[in-house]
Amino acid sequence: MLSDGIQGKASREVVINHVASFVPLQQNAAERTLMESLPDCLKWLEETGGADRDDIRGLLEKITHGQMLDLHRFDNPVEVRALQTAADLDEYTYLVAGCVGEFWTRLCFRHLRDFTSLIPDEMLNLGRRYGMGLQLINVLRDAGSDLRAGRCYFPEDELRAAGLSAAQILSQSDPFQPIYQRWGEKAQDGLECGMQYSRAIRNRRVRAATVLPALIGARTLALLHKAGASALHHTIKVPRREVRGMILSLALHFASCKQIDAIFDHARGS
Repeated sequence: MLSDGIQGKASREVVINHVASFVPLQQNAAERTLMESLPDCLKWLEETGGADRDDIRGLLEKITHGQMLDLHRFDNPVEVRALQTAADLDEYTYLVAGCVGEFWTRLCFRHLRDFTSLIPDEMLNLGRRYGMGLQLINVLRDAGSDLRAGRCYFPEDELRAAGLSAAQILSQSDPFQPIYQRWGEKAQDGLECGMQYSRAIRNRRVRAATVLPALIGARTLALLHKAGASALHHTIKVPRREVRGMILSLALHFASCKQIDAIFDHARGS
């Protein structure tokens, strides 16, 4: 219903009335406030300019499709289910994050003068792979909690080749590590795309905002690598003081390409 409302296929009033019926059931105050703001969000969307509105709708159509796939794939929290193939994981990371990289790229080309030194097709490709890499880091970081909730985003065919089922990963984490590390390397490739994307941006403020997730992501991967198999049983998170240090360093050096490379290398531990 929400997706239809966003796409203009259902009236705003119908969606609002439907949402109002379950908003009181949401016990998380922040989530409840977000849901209560939906009428204003839909009104704003209707009033947004044509090209931007089309891009927003296209983006949210992909994201809500990805969310609905999750609801269908992991509909029984008692049973640990895995995605079937690497293509399924690629699809997931694209639908919830890769498409966001494409969206912001189109938006910046439309609204920022002299946005980048690269052509749109190159930036769209880099933006897509950057977003997918960031989401893959989320998958790696949250693997343990996802497994305990019945969700395994790692491909079943790869697990089977290692003699594992999704339900065995937490108790037999050593044979799972090669699979985990391969996807970590793919996430690193996505971050490299993000660095290339950020270096091409001419506006230094936009460059700083764009590169920060790659810097945090690089540090997260380094911490996950250091933790090894124990990362499945503990929460791995970059300390806020380190994030603040990255932001300060970007500001002091005006997000120069030389400085973002230096922060990236330091975050990786190289």
